[in-house]
Amino acid sequence: MRLFVTAFALSSTAFLANAQPSVERGEYLVRGPAGCGNCHTPQTPEGPDMSNELGGFMVDKNPAFEAWAVNITPGGRVASWTDDELARAIREGIRPDGTIIGPPMPMTLYRNLSDDDLYSIVAFLRTVPASQNETPFSTYNIPLPPAYGPPVQSVSAPLRSVSVEYGEYLAGPVAHCIECHTPMGERGPIFDTHLGAGGFEFHGPWGTSVSANLTTHKDGLAGYSDEELKTMITKGIRPDGSRMLPPMGYHHYAAMTEQDLDAVVLYLRQLPPLPNGG
Repeated sequence: MRLFVTAFALSSTAFLANAQPSVERGEYLVRGPAGCGNCHTPQTPEGPDMSNELGGFMVDKNPAFEAWAVNITPGGRVASWTDDELARAIREGIRPDGTIIGPPMPMTLYRNLSDDDLYSIVAFLRTVPASQNETPFSTYNIPLPPAYGPPVQSVSAPLRSVSVEYGEYLAGPVAHCIECHTPMGERGPIFDTHLGAGGFEFHGPWGTSVSANLTTHKDGLAGYSDEELKTMITKGIRPDGSRMLPPMGYHHYAAMTEQDLDAVVLYLRQLPPLPNGG
């Protein structure tokens, strides 16, 4: 199955025409479906520290790496980068000095962010309050690639519509749902054969959480209604009332428009059925 759609047909379900990059669109993406603050905003037992929004946070520490999501406000090191340099770091994982950004930043997905959305994100990041929080560089005990692919020249913006195509774009490059909900292999998520099958473990103050199966299998989403799915995505509450665990950014997804949620659910409803873990 294809992972991303590179061309989008006009659709009668379109509810918003594509626009030029804007701070407003960037704010919606960063604070909504892209959930940048889920990694880049310091987390406390009570939730994200919004007084230090996007000021950086240690995302993971394991035998392979100690990963820091750096301060991406105008008070961080990215303040001296040009818009093009910041955009390249986000989409290609390459800093201005040529060094590579490592996991868990989902570079293979961000390469498919559209030009409009990418530069909307950059525009909004330039407006957030400057944090003086200092974050160290990540350290890796695993080799990083010289690049995640050839230079990205341009990516067209998909039509914003309640469609499988736009849902795929939101669940992939924007919100990277399919990264966390796909089993990991030696080279990253096994998209080709295990797309959306779940089973990836997250360790944190909450203990261990395991990403759910998002496919149409009975182990996955087959037994849930669309409204139940949207409640789980935006509130982290299952139909039986039990609460789901972090690190899923429920408070970010709660900011998504109803149309965008509908598009994501529509996309998930057509994922081929796979048992838990593929």
